[in-house]
Amino acid sequence: MASSALSGKLEIDVEIKASAETFHDMFSNRPHHVHRTNYEKVQGCDLHEGDFGTVGSIVCWKYVHDGKAKTAKQVIEAVDPEKNSITFKMLEGDLMEEYKSFLITIQASPKSEGEGSIVHWTLEYEKLHEGIAHPETLLQFFFELSKDMGDYLFQEN
Repeated sequence: MASSALSGKLEIDVEIKASAETFHDMFSNRPHHVHRTNYEKVQGCDLHEGDFGTVGSIVCWKYVHDGKAKTAKQVIEAVDPEKNSITFKMLEGDLMEEYKSFLITIQASPKSEGEGSIVHWTLEYEKLHEGIAHPETLLQFFFELSKDMGDYLFQEN
């Protein structure tokens, strides 16, 4: 990413009840099931090219953010099952109306003590112009979605 006032990086950690492996598996291999954890936030994820959980594959999300129905077409840029990490690069969709580039990295790690895990979200982006806000509300969206997914996956197991 270019180093300028238009570039940014936001990060957040979310403590969830589910294991790091099950959370990572949901985003990597079963993203088409994420909507089951909170249909108000995510309505679906379709595979457009390749296979779920495989670098180079293309997925399209349907979701509601800030009260508006939105879409995001992404390519899976990196997957590391040992680190429970996946990176999505935005190709098309509502975010690309405001950002020149947008990367989302999700890494789940087991908690050092007790059950559950910590999900670390990293958003790296370059805004189209100074008038665009940093995506703090999207970071909050991912925080809430992680909590919902964690609860769902914990009850599922």
